[in-house]
Amino acid sequence: MTMLKIKDISVRLGQFELAGVNFEVARGEYFVLLGMSGAGKSVLLQVIGGLIPASGGQIFLDGKDISGEKIQRRRVGIVFQDSALFPHMNVYGNIAYPLKSLKHRAGETDRKVRELAGLTGVDHLLKRAVANLSGGEAQRVALARALALDPSCLLLDEPLSALDVQLRGELRSLLREINRRGQTIVHVTHDYEEAAVLAGRIGVIEGGTVVQEGTTAQVFQHPKSEFVARFVGIRNFFRGMLDKEKGREEGRGKGSLRRFTTGGIGFTLLSDEPPGEGYVVIRAEDVIISNDLASSSAVNNFSGVITGLEPARMGTEVMVDIGISLGVLVSDDSAASLELAGGKNVWVSFKASAIKFIRK
Repeated sequence: MTMLKIKDISVRLGQFELAGVNFEVARGEYFVLLGMSGAGKSVLLQVIGGLIPASGGQIFLDGKDISGEKIQRRRVGIVFQDSALFPHMNVYGNIAYPLKSLKHRAGETDRKVRELAGLTGVDHLLKRAVANLSGGEAQRVALARALALDPSCLLLDEPLSALDVQLRGELRSLLREINRRGQTIVHVTHDYEEAAVLAGRIGVIEGGTVVQEGTTAQVFQHPKSEFVARFVGIRNFFRGMLDKEKGREEGRGKGSLRRFTTGGIGFTLLSDEPPGEGYVVIRAEDVIISNDLASSSAVNNFSGVITGLEPARMGTEVMVDIGISLGVLVSDDSAASLELAGGKNVWVSFKASAIKFIRK
């Protein structure tokens, strides 16, 4: 069932313009709008939230046209990159602030504040001044405040971009938990890894409009335009399981040899991540293709059949079926010298260090 429907939304702000933006978000879905800086992601989010008026089009939430509604009546919560907490209030006051409009009894407000503080992991900080919060703590408080009114849709404007790697991982886990509880989320970012980890579906925005929508795999592996291919087109993007057994160390800071299984195929990679579900990314330019099994230090070696060749910006992209479809980028000269053609049997290889694991 559709929770949020954006229909032909247009916005003009000086020289910037969003034109004819359309997408839908299902109830309970985690939808990520992915685009480069300046593409209009944040503007679009603020239009949905009622902070910027649209020049044209309609916004439907739970089947109701809210295009002309004030922000207080839209049943949306919004979290910004910088958290935007009220500096004169402590953590408790920030979370409680939206509840004042509902005129709850003091006990009911207190129960709600403590419930949300527990969910977001800030229950021990309720008396602290917001000026004394870390970046991750501030974003958790901002999330709790945005959830206070039980919004139909939670809007997230680059909420993780100012945080370090460890804090981003912790906040991702929190956002997934909030979504698992049924909260519909629309999240804008320029980070494809963030989108891969969080999104149920992705919309790619370019030049003021959404140019492609789909699941993570559909958008990453099957880009519909040159822009999408250059920005997020990742042919070798696979979902699977990282095992729990470690192999020999491969140098300080580089991780240990591990096994990742996807589609019945096992890859050997370097990682110190905990075992479990996740994704791997292998750059097409890091894969070596040859007519015979090559003698090299690469630990991932597979025989396969060429299923297609396509012109690419920096040569030729060769698709090889090794049990799953693997993309290889080669120069035009190499494609000619190896006599690569559809249906030919070849070998592909890549190093463990060429694989990037992204924990789900």
